[in-house]
Parts: sequence; C-alpha cells; structure tokens
Amino acid sequence: MTSLIELMGKKVVGANAYMLGEVNGAEIDTKKWEVTHLHVNLTGDATRELGFQKPRFGSVTVHVPVSLVQAVGDVITLNKGIRELKEIIEPKK
Repeated sequence: MTSLIELMGKKVVGANAYMLGEVNGAEIDTKKWEVTHLHVNLTGDATRELGFQKPRFGSVTVHVPVSLVQAVGDVITLNKGIRELKEIIEPKK
C-alpha cells in the first residue's frame, strides 16, 4: 500500500514517457473512502500540449482519474499517452 503523503510530489508520466507534472493532492470519495482522482500540476510543455492556457503565476492543475494509473514507483505511470489524455482530463476548478 501507498499512503497519500507518499504520492505528494511524485512525478506523473504518460504511457509514452511524456512528463505531465507532479501530484499535489487527491480527491477522495468519503462514502467509499476511496481515492478517485489525483490532482496533478502540469509542466509548461504538458499544459501547451493538452491545449490549456498557462496562468501568469503557478501552473494548471488537472484531475487525473486513478483508473488511468498503471504503476506507482519512483514515478506514477499512466496507461494513456498525451494524445489520449486530451480527451479525458479536465482542469481543476
């Protein structure tokens, strides 16, 4: 098992080894006590590639469904590449 604290700050990469960003939080379904999404601060390149506008300060944070996580080790690897992620992830509001 991995704790949420251990996930914080981990790099997130797509299936094609494209660096998306790093984990800065998570969403938890408190009825089931399950993590449903990871909050990922995108890199500048990932922000542009996904078609989001980079804010003047900080970075874009997106919700990544945990169903996309393929493996957790030194980095978190997703089972989708950057092109597929364009259709799935949305910016955090």
